[in-house]
This record gives sequence, C-alpha cells and structure tokens, in this order.
Amino acid sequence: MLGLQGLLMRLVDVILIVAGALLASHIRFEDIAQTRVDGAFITFSVALALVSFPVFGLYESWRGRSLLRLTGQLSLVWLLVQMGGLVLMFSVHRTDIVSRLWFIYWTATSAAALIGSRLVLHTVLRSVRYAGMNLRNVAVVGGGSHCKEVVGKVQASPASGFRASALFEVGAGDIFASKGIAVFQDFEKFAEHVRRSGIQELWLALPLSEAETMARFVSEFRDDLVNIRFIPDVRSMALFDAGVVDLIGAPAISLVASPLPARAMVQKEIFDRLFAALALLALTPLLVVIAIAVKCSSRGPVFFKQYRKGADGQVFRIYKFRTMRAHAEKAGVVTQATKGDPRITRVGAILRRTSLDELPQFFNVLRGEMSVVGPRPHAIEHDELYQKVVDGYIHRYRIKPGITGWAQVNGFRGETDRIEKMQKRVEHDLYYLCNWSFALDLRIVAATVAKGFINLNAY
Repeated sequence: MLGLQGLLMRLVDVILIVAGALLASHIRFEDIAQTRVDGAFITFSVALALVSFPVFGLYESWRGRSLLRLTGQLSLVWLLVQMGGLVLMFSVHRTDIVSRLWFIYWTATSAAALIGSRLVLHTVLRSVRYAGMNLRNVAVVGGGSHCKEVVGKVQASPASGFRASALFEVGAGDIFASKGIAVFQDFEKFAEHVRRSGIQELWLALPLSEAETMARFVSEFRDDLVNIRFIPDVRSMALFDAGVVDLIGAPAISLVASPLPARAMVQKEIFDRLFAALALLALTPLLVVIAIAVKCSSRGPVFFKQYRKGADGQVFRIYKFRTMRAHAEKAGVVTQATKGDPRITRVGAILRRTSLDELPQFFNVLRGEMSVVGPRPHAIEHDELYQKVVDGYIHRYRIKPGITGWAQVNGFRGETDRIEKMQKRVEHDLYYLCNWSFALDLRIVAATVAKGFINLNAY
C-alpha cells in the first residue's frame, strides 16, 4: 500500500502537470476567451505519468543519491510520457486539434515545475541536514582503503542525510581517524557505544573473506533497531561494479554479469520503443526519399540485410539502406568497406558519411532486437575473429546492440583494419556498460546528431 508521503507526492505531480497545461494554454492563446486545452491528452499524460514515475524510481527515497541523476531521469521520463501522449493522439487521429506551441509550452512548464518542486524539497532537506537534523548516524566496520573510501564518501556528502560517527577498525593495518568519528578496536566498547549513542545504521565495509566478522556483528545487533548493511569490497574479483540482485528470493552479488539491473533494462526498453516509434513517424518522408535514391543509384534491393548477434548472443537480421553495388562474397568472408571502395555507389557514399544508411535499424529497435544506444553490432564472421583476440569482447553481448554508441561518438567507428582499433572500441563499450545512465544515453544521442553528419571515418 502507498504511504501518505507517496500519495502526497503523486497528488502534487498531478496538480503540477494539469497546472502546466492550463498555464501553457494561457501563454499560447493570450486571450482568455480563446484558451483551450485537450482534456483527453492531459488525462492520458497524467495516467501515464502515474504509471511511469514509480517504474523509474521517482517516488523512492533519494537519500544519498545524485540530485543531478534525479533531475535527468525525471526530465527523460516526462519526455517519454509526452511522446506516449503524442503517439496516442496520432493513433486516434486527433493530432490536428493539438496546438504544437501549446504542447511545447506545456511540456516545458510542467517539466520545470516537476523538477523545481523536487529541487525545493531537496534544498529544504539539505538545509535541515546541514543544521544537524534529519540525519542518520552511521557506524562503519572495516579496514584498509575500502573502508576509508566509504567513510570519505559519507563525509564528502553531508546533504545525503548520513553522518559517520563511529568506526570499528578490523585488522592490524594503520588506524585512520577523522574529526568527529570515534574509533574502536574493542568489540564490547564499540557495541556499547552504538547502543548508547542511538546509531541507526551499521555499515559493514568488509571483503568477502570476513564472513566470520560479519556474522559476529549481525548476531550482536540482531535484536536492536539498527539497519545493518553490507558494502562488500569485491573490486578485485568483479568485472563490473558489483550489485545485489534478488535471485529466486535470495540476495546475490553479481561478479560477472550484466551491470544493468532488471529495472534499468525495463526503463531502457520503454525508452527504445517510444523513441523508435516517434523517429520512424517523423522520418517517414526522408526514408521514402532515400529509398527512391537507393533504388535509382544501381540495381539491387533498397535494403541491405545481414545477420548479427544481439543480447546474449541471439542472432537477428539487421537492416540498412544498401550503399554498395550488388556483389557476391565468399562463404564465411565479410570484406569491410575501405576508403575509395569501388563497390560503394555515389548515393551510398553520402549515406555512409552522414550515417543515414543506419536509419532502417529503428525497425530493429521497434522489434526489440536492438537498442537506440549500445555497442555497435559487427558481422558474425568478425565477432568470431575478435572474440578470440580482443579482451572483453564477449561482454558486448550482455545488452542489446545499439544504432549508436559511446565508442562511435568518440571517433571509434568505420573500418577496423587493426586489432588495436577494435580493442579501443571494446574499451569504450565496456565503459558504457559500467557507467550507463539515461543522461549518458541522451548525451550519446545528442552527440550522434551533432557528429554523424561530419564524421570522416565513415566510408
């Protein structure tokens, strides 16, 4: 059941969305007598927002989490809601009665209001926490660099709502002490201090080898109203940033697995489908023109189709506009395009240079085979070669391949005539996997639009 706080947050969001629509109408039409809004559009957007906001974690506690990430995520979800509204209006043939300026004003004003309300709340909470209120006192158990890092992060973010007030030093290493933190090495004295000081959080910043130590602390505070959290030091073993997942009802730490949790994959899927649908609607005239140009440029089909590997190594058929003259390849051989390649048509050269040949891949995204942003897929023959000689290549299959990616916007696209080029591309792909966020996806999309038309490596 929803708590009172959750209900109030939802109510405020509904009010802000409706108020934004009314204000936008007043700005657009100026004359009050002409003011009008599309009630069905607003109702659908409100309903979609109430469904989407919880899915994207916007009503969860953001204590200790990035405010910038919250702002970016809220902006993105609101844009997805509005995109969904446009798709619905288009499907019921009502877009002709929707004022484009009103829609733009509404989207902007409501976004500003939704973000502003959260910034105001964060500012109030920040001031309260700086004043020493609404804080949760934390006792950290650990030793070495990992423990120092955890304590340092708590001290560096006072507005997060946590305050490190005690430390139990594990091991015989150098004891580090910070101002305002009581340091203990005697277990009994530490336990007495936690209970006497009313500490609410006990963080076990320990390596996996300290299972006996963890069990001792859990047993000691089992009957106390203290939240005990395990912050494992698994950096020496984990390929990606290790995360805890629910696996058949039991918590599991992922050491070598997809770094994107299930919720992130759902969020990415929603974004991909909506983005692809809107892109195809908006680009239909351009797609028709390109198709005619390709057909007139040389004999052969409009689309080039080739098998590629997707998430978990599943094979799918990728679509591109054909940029080469029809020719036959030897079985099991795929020859990459090179500079001045005679197989490329004049129209194909323009399409490759501007990346317009990739546009049909939005159909792959809509079919669920690809993502808007992700590691670029390669021919299966190349996969089999690079998988054997390029470190980490196999992990590109942990998520869906993308139309564009972090490697491409950083200049690693086009021909890979040397292993070093592919290694750099894979390194950028792994960076994307480890640091994925909606803000990063939007940054890559924006960079693709800006750079896609002037890239000199595409031929």
